[in-house]
Amino acid sequence: MNTDALRGHMDALLLSVLEQEPLHGYAIIEALQARSGGALNVPTGTVYPALRRLEQAGYLTGEWATVGGRKRRTYRLTSAGHTALAGERSAWREFTGAIGSVLEPRPAR
Repeated sequence: MNTDALRGHMDALLLSVLEQEPLHGYAIIEALQARSGGALNVPTGTVYPALRRLEQAGYLTGEWATVGGRKRRTYRLTSAGHTALAGERSAWREFTGAIGSVLEPRPAR
């Protein structure tokens, strides 16, 4: 899928992936791919700046850990992040409803 099509939705996708458990950056990318059935192949150059932005906004907390001799930053949703995710989901439903009503054929009158 074209990453331009994801513009404006990346925050919601990242928050959603982190809703269930804390993950490090690469695991987040893998989760996006797995949950999308392989349709989302998001580059690290898109994910990491978004994670930093979400952390600065207070929606995520991050902490460094060493796993298998490698340092990794693990991200966790904050309570503000859960609230933001609920807002993103509501906005998504409104958006898809409006677009769907335009794109879906209507019966002729």
